[in-house]
This record gives sequence, C-alpha cells and structure tokens, in this order.
Amino acid sequence: MKKPLSTLMRASRTAWKGKPLSAALMVHKALLTVAPSAKVPRKAKVAAGPARPKPGSFIEDEFRCATGSLRYRLYTPIGSTRRRLPLLVMLHGCTQNAGDFARGTDMNGVADERGFLVLYPEQSPSHHPSRCWNWHRPANHKRGAGEAALIAALTRHVIDRCRANPDRVYIAGLSAGGAAAAIIAGLFPDLYAAVGVHSGVPLGSIRTLGQALSAMRGKAHPAKGAIVRPSPMILFHGDGDPVVHPSNATGFVDQLRQSVRGVLHSRSNRGRTVAGREFTRTRYRQAGGPVLLEEWTVHESGHAWSGGRAIGTHTDPAGPDASRAMADFFLARRRKGG
Repeated sequence: MKKPLSTLMRASRTAWKGKPLSAALMVHKALLTVAPSAKVPRKAKVAAGPARPKPGSFIEDEFRCATGSLRYRLYTPIGSTRRRLPLLVMLHGCTQNAGDFARGTDMNGVADERGFLVLYPEQSPSHHPSRCWNWHRPANHKRGAGEAALIAALTRHVIDRCRANPDRVYIAGLSAGGAAAAIIAGLFPDLYAAVGVHSGVPLGSIRTLGQALSAMRGKAHPAKGAIVRPSPMILFHGDGDPVVHPSNATGFVDQLRQSVRGVLHSRSNRGRTVAGREFTRTRYRQAGGPVLLEEWTVHESGHAWSGGRAIGTHTDPAGPDASRAMADFFLARRRKGG
C-alpha cells in the first residue's frame, strides 16, 4: 500500500500547483495498483457425448451400463440429419452376428428407402457359444436386469445419441432373436411401439432350456393366468421350418385371442412371389379397430428370413420380403400416448 499512497500524495500536490490533468493520471495509476484486474473465469468444459453418426454410415461400437456391456452396429440412413428418425432394433438369430444379420435381411437398404435408423445388438459368444439370446432364462424376463434390460438401455442410448423419435421405436428378431424381441416388447411397452417375430417361440410358461427345446419341437407351453395384450405384432414363419415348429406361430395368435375381450376378426389372402414361393397373409383385429397382429405363413420355407439375401445366413431369397413388410407395419404405428 505504501507506493499507492505516495502516488496519491504527489497527485494532491500536483493539483495544488495547477496541473489537474497530471494529477488525475496519478490517481488512476494508484487505483489500478490497489485493485488488481479481475480475471474472467474460463467456461467450464463439458464432456461431449458421441456424435450423431453421419448419413449412410454403418458404425460399430460398444455400450456399457450398470447392467452390463454389449457390442452393436448402427446404421444411419442416407438423407437429412435434421429429422427425428424412427428406430428399429434388430436381434439376430443363433450362429449369426450383427453384420451377417444386416447383410441377410438387407434392412439397411430398406432404411434408406423408408428413412429409419437400424440398431443391431450383438450377442457375445461368452454369454452363449452359438451367440443365441438366452430368452428362456427367467433372469432375462425382467425389466431391471438381464439381457432384456441391457437391450432396452442400449435402445435408449441410441435414441439420445441419434436424436431419434422416441414414439416410433420398434424391435424385431429371428429365431432366438424373435423370441427375445417378443419378451422385450412385452416388458417395455413404454419404449417399443410394435414388434416383429420371425420363426420365433412364444414365451408362455417356458422357464428352462428343456422347455424351450420342447417348444421348438412343437410342444405347447401356454402361459398361466391372465395374459396381457401383446404389443402390435407382425409375424413370419415358414411352414416347413425344421428348427422351430410352425405351431409356434399359432401360439402367438392364441395369446392374442386370450388377451382381448370380444371377438377377434381375421382376414386372409394368398399370394405368390415372382420366384414362385406361395404365402398366406392373415390380419387380426377387433371390429373397427387397427390390426393387432399380421401373420405371414411362408409355404415350403424353412428356418430362414423370408425374402432375405443369399449373402447372409439363414435366408430364403424366394420368399415374400419380410424386411419391407415389417418396415411398412412398423412405420404405420406410434407408441401409445406419443
């Protein structure tokens, strides 16, 4: 303080000598010395999350949360980045991985045509040696734990990362992936607006691997007690499937019948693809209501994704196009309340 005070005294004497300007400059200098210049705080750095993938990209990443970790692939369709796109979650079958499933179903190509994101969670061989989703285990039938909770958490992560439309989120799968998709859609109706099951098994009262295998061979394991109405569903099954008996498709229809009050109306039509594969399409609804279940029976087809490409495993290129049929079914629906 000594130097600033002496400066002020000199300024006072200078002012008395008739030099006010010089005195003012001295006072200003003294005040600067007493009050150091204020430092402007730096803006706090906020850790940025992963960027929204570019249109046309097919990225590979890993998701981690308290429930566990899961590798996945994510396709972002070509087009505008400003749109809040719908999201389709695709669960592969046994012996498949995310890339193989994407190639076989050509769902990325459909996404470019229709405009939606496609998420492919990938089962780890450490959780199942054949990469099957463990849909039959009771631990995976809960909202708060297991594979169902992990896939739901990954879905929410991708919704946030890609700014997807939360009211237009769907899930589908093949075989074990189809069975898992039906379970996850039932556990999280607040997340998924509709579900697609290809060559899958309805859960019913299945709780063990033995029960799951017997259901795949055609033995029914109907659910006990009241049945909650399933999410809107599109169902594909080959009537020549040697792995998952075609009667499992009927099991999904039976569950719907038991869950609704009143009469469930159905209407069927037959068709034939250019490649010569015949099919029957049946839609179920209540009077005046929307379609609750759309069932496609692909005649003489085996355990394979109907209309898929031969470049992928477990596909039937001659069948009707399951990927485009599912996309049309899904995009016509929104989550209730959304």
